[in-house]
Amino acid sequence: MAALSIGTHFSPSCRFKNRSLHAPSVYSLPSFGTSLYRIRAPRLLSNGVIARAEDKARGSSSPSQRQVQPNNEEQIKGLSSESGTCDPLCSVDETSSLEFEDAYQPKTDLLKTIAVFTAALTGTLAINLTWVTDHQDIAMALLFGIGYAGIIFEESLAFNKSGVGLLMAVSLWVVRSIGAPSSDIAVSELTHASAEVSEIVFFLLGAMTIVEIVDAHQGFKLVTDNITTRKPRTLIWVGFVTFFLSSILDNLTSTIVMVSLLRKLVPPSEYRKLLGAVVVIAANAGGAWTPIGDVTTTMLWIHGQISTLQTMKGLIIPSLVSLTVPLALMSLTSEVNGKGQDSPNILASQQMAPRGQLVFCVGIGALVFVPVFKALTGLPPFMGMLFGLGVLWILTDAIHYGESERQKLKVPQALSRIDTQGALFFLGILLSVSCLESAGLLRELANYLDAHIPSVELIASAIGVVSAIIDNVPLVAATMGMYDLTSFPQDSEFWQLVAYCAGTGGSMLVIGSAAGVAYMGMEKIDFFWYFRKVSGFAFAGYAAGIAAYLAVNNLHISLPSTLAQVPFLSGS
Repeated sequence: MAALSIGTHFSPSCRFKNRSLHAPSVYSLPSFGTSLYRIRAPRLLSNGVIARAEDKARGSSSPSQRQVQPNNEEQIKGLSSESGTCDPLCSVDETSSLEFEDAYQPKTDLLKTIAVFTAALTGTLAINLTWVTDHQDIAMALLFGIGYAGIIFEESLAFNKSGVGLLMAVSLWVVRSIGAPSSDIAVSELTHASAEVSEIVFFLLGAMTIVEIVDAHQGFKLVTDNITTRKPRTLIWVGFVTFFLSSILDNLTSTIVMVSLLRKLVPPSEYRKLLGAVVVIAANAGGAWTPIGDVTTTMLWIHGQISTLQTMKGLIIPSLVSLTVPLALMSLTSEVNGKGQDSPNILASQQMAPRGQLVFCVGIGALVFVPVFKALTGLPPFMGMLFGLGVLWILTDAIHYGESERQKLKVPQALSRIDTQGALFFLGILLSVSCLESAGLLRELANYLDAHIPSVELIASAIGVVSAIIDNVPLVAATMGMYDLTSFPQDSEFWQLVAYCAGTGGSMLVIGSAAGVAYMGMEKIDFFWYFRKVSGFAFAGYAAGIAAYLAVNNLHISLPSTLAQVPFLSGS
């Protein structure tokens, strides 16, 4: 799934400007991320996005290995003198600041500052003009276009996309309050939109915290320990492990876990790069067929466009096809047919935290229980997620009672490591899209598309293609605003295709999903290498999945009546 960006928490372990020397540290795995597009790997590293994944991929989590050994003191001193200011306890963020100072350009920063103040002044003056009232649609379209451009080019502008998204959302609602028949109407619309958006944000925060707790206890080691083969023909099917792991967690978390595993099983080579690409495709495909596997399917599920059983039944075959086709084609390449190389098994050096198996089972059970909770109680899914978080919170407090040295394994510490800025980005984007929906702009766009593209299959397919370039979250949010349940009822072909296409379309480009960007940073993958070696296979799988869905849907395959009568499966 397109997932949230990884948080920026760092443990006080040694981090150095020279990447060849690492002191492994604890890092957190995020959940439910959004596509991070047009961001180069160095940007990710400087923000702490991939640094923790690399540290964990290269090192152990045992306490003895988190400290710098005495025989490394000379290296540390040499490194400190080489960098000039970096001491053994400096963080990646501090080192990145030093690197930034070296490339600091006062003239460029002055121009950016002038541009920001000019934009703010222009907006202030525009609010006092009657033009905004008379041309609300144009003003909102311009604001959204400028804001979204700032999000896309955050690398060049050096503006965090979360801040841009929040500023865009507030500006749009200010314009809406001016252009609405009355401010009370705008407030009522904002209250309704906030209620819907908060459900998604609370859901994501709960899910991220649960996954963070499981990872802090080394719970994912139960999965990775069972993959020890180094045979090329066998190892490529690691994609299926990623596929099912992503359906429960999310595409970004699954990608980091599996790519870290590959780094320990396979030496650097073209073959390992292809295996990492398989992981990306599998992670995106796996998140598309369950309501909790991708943030876009979660959005559709929470708002009632899709239900649990029908989504799983209708999309598992297309999702499997979108993975199987690239796997089959890649298995014929010379890189995969070559001989695998053995590498030392260093998985055994990682130690699972006490009661890690218990926390893993309870955490995964809490995630899987969310659809069951919704069907049994009728309450929104975020309530089920918060219920699972509460159970895990009490459990970890109980099993680590009196263990002051294990505070990092408890929920309060996990909350400091989750990606809150990613959640704020979702908040800004979803509030912005809901404002456009309230003003009627999205309905006008839907009418235009209906008039020029009468086929819903083509519209959904186009959303998937565009999601390879543009973030899939606002695309799906805009689609939900353009078409309501009266146009397309729950579990209709259109909504299921949107869920599939938005989830798997990002695999066609390495920048098209959070999983792809994480993989690009961890393996130092070039955009054009992925485009030459993988994009064609990913597109073939994407198209084959759409064809498989249409074929299965036309056959009207239904579950046996006995299975359909299971209470929590028959409901939404």
